[in-house]
Amino acid sequence: MNEKIRLINDDGLRVDGRKPDELRPIKIEAGVLDNADGSAYVEWGNNKVIAAVYGPREVQPKYLQNSAKAIVQVNYNMAAFSGDDRIRPGPNRRATEISKITAEALENVILTNQFPRTSIDVFIEILEADAGTRCAGLTAASVAVADAGIPMIDLVPSCAAGKADDQVVLDVGKLEDNIGQADLPVAYVPRTGEIVLLQMDGHLTRDEFEKALNMAIEACKDIHALQQEALKSRYSPQKEGGDAE
Repeated sequence: MNEKIRLINDDGLRVDGRKPDELRPIKIEAGVLDNADGSAYVEWGNNKVIAAVYGPREVQPKYLQNSAKAIVQVNYNMAAFSGDDRIRPGPNRRATEISKITAEALENVILTNQFPRTSIDVFIEILEADAGTRCAGLTAASVAVADAGIPMIDLVPSCAAGKADDQVVLDVGKLEDNIGQADLPVAYVPRTGEIVLLQMDGHLTRDEFEKALNMAIEACKDIHALQQEALKSRYSPQKEGGDAE
């Protein structure tokens, strides 16, 4: 009854059949909501995430107004039906923390000084959760900000690496997140090489940390290409339906 669950089998494959350095399937769409200034939808493994952006607009409440730049306000929320157990509606400590770090990551790339005394409001809704929702949420939010036409230094892709069965793995899955040894979410700006989010839960040696960090950064570059493609698909002319006159 106390037999340890193996997260990596004798063939070097993880519980979901992935190799240690393999991402889950990722799908990104831009412009999925008509009533938002910008929006995006991300499917990442079994995660399903939607992000909406409103603004720049008047700051509410007004005492938060900054005369030098826009403020970025993020609301991260997990739908009550998103996980195996029903989640109590309303903010909690985890949602507040993820909202804060997501806002800080976005503030590093949005040209907020162009919009003084305004607010850029980002709403992230986790429709289905399967580990890595903060990374999926930030990835979606970044595309939604770009979809809103808000100038940015670059998009912000995000991905986590971790440790399972004493081995560094990429894009930690749900079981690995629950009983694995470490989780390292990273957000990276490819144009500048800047890391704008870095957290760690668990224990890694220095060599393991460097390997996990580099693995996550390389994955962020691949996700960045998917973000760009989503925006190109949204705004490029239709390739089908006849030639333009």
